[in-house]
Amino acid sequence: MIELKNVSYSVFDKDTGKNKEILKNINVVFPKNKVTVITGHNGSGKSTMIKLLMGVLRATSGEILLDGKNLNEMSIDQRAKMGITVAFQNPVRFKGLTVRDLLNLASKSKNSVVDACEFLAKVGLCAKDYVDRELDDSLSGGELKRIELAIALAKGGDVMLFDEPEAGIDLWSFDALVGLFKELKNKTVIIVSHQRKLLESADYILLLDTKKDAILGRRKDILPLLDSPKCRKLGGQII
Repeated sequence: MIELKNVSYSVFDKDTGKNKEILKNINVVFPKNKVTVITGHNGSGKSTMIKLLMGVLRATSGEILLDGKNLNEMSIDQRAKMGITVAFQNPVRFKGLTVRDLLNLASKSKNSVVDACEFLAKVGLCAKDYVDRELDDSLSGGELKRIELAIALAKGGDVMLFDEPEAGIDLWSFDALVGLFKELKNKTVIIVSHQRKLLESADYILLLDTKKDAILGRRKDILPLLDSPKCRKLGGQII
């Protein structure tokens, strides 16, 4: 179980000369072995929350806990060893390394084409065409995004974080992406997304708003509120 207790994050705004709060006093318990989709308007702190969970950013205040253990002072590597895996919104290009190299590093084993196919097929890529490709400028953004998702699957972990995984994914493959997350039933999956199909496939939805308290609830309770002003009256309660 991953939990945020009174977590805030702010940055210095050069224009105003003051600190700007991105997240304020967030209290959330992400349900274990469930899929939670984080959504909200632009600038509400969705990607920031993923970076705080992974340790890319450090909270200004509050605690982030995994099964009761405080992660605040732990590095990205330490969190990864505890079972947290992330696929970011903008994949990194690794010149000189092949897809197979990165799958091997992620899974800590030597993957054959057959092994690699298992991971790549789940994200809609043919291992024969991609396993020996370098992660360079010859790959499109969509191809890189899928490869990063495959690497995340190869690494595994009990907590899997995905920041806008649909970015660059064509509509033809979108249903397969939704199906992929449904298969991760034994993981705690946290996804940042605006996409309706991903929201409709989630077990829980976390709604962020810079002017209001965060709302975490079951999909059936939150979906009807997304386009309704009533959601602004619920506070930070869990429905």
